[in-house]
Amino acid sequence: MNYYSESINNLIEELAGLPGIGPKSAQRLAFHILNMPEKRVEQLADNLLTARKKICFCRTCFNLTDQEICPICSDEKRDSTTIMVVEEPSDLAAYEKTGQYKGVYHVLHGAVNPMVGVQPENLKLKELLQRLQREDVQEVIVATNSTVEGEATALWISKYVKQAGIKVTRIASGVPVGGALEFIDEMTLFRALEGRTEF
Repeated sequence: MNYYSESINNLIEELAGLPGIGPKSAQRLAFHILNMPEKRVEQLADNLLTARKKICFCRTCFNLTDQEICPICSDEKRDSTTIMVVEEPSDLAAYEKTGQYKGVYHVLHGAVNPMVGVQPENLKLKELLQRLQREDVQEVIVATNSTVEGEATALWISKYVKQAGIKVTRIASGVPVGGALEFIDEMTLFRALEGRTEF
């Protein structure tokens, strides 16, 4: 039984189609939007349309941007000899929030996953290899996720970067701060042991 009019149901369905938004959250968002002043709703709709029309891939690193070259790639203070390879723009944002990394990035837009039909050619891996040929790169940091897909992607990258004669490193992974060892899986514990540093 429908409790709401067709237009409200349509709004709820559209919002529920967004990742991480369940039916209850979609309903809450829909009612929030309906209670907003009309000017704010128009502004929200305009921003959505503008972002969809203007956002594109950076020509160099494939981060999302509204310019041909993203702000990170165009920043001359960044160390362009070090490239960190990440799966998604959100991973790049996470590293940027630390304020510690001063190199540049390359965004793959996914990870190798043959089970769902994602092959190396479906990612921005070819573009990474082309970039390594035309730029003076001394190190590639592989910062893919510690999942089966992320590890497979890391191995693929490592193989080709080594062939190009460029140093390749993998981000360390291990026990999270506040994590109890008894609840940590064996692979994480192994990676923590392998990535240990002098104390």
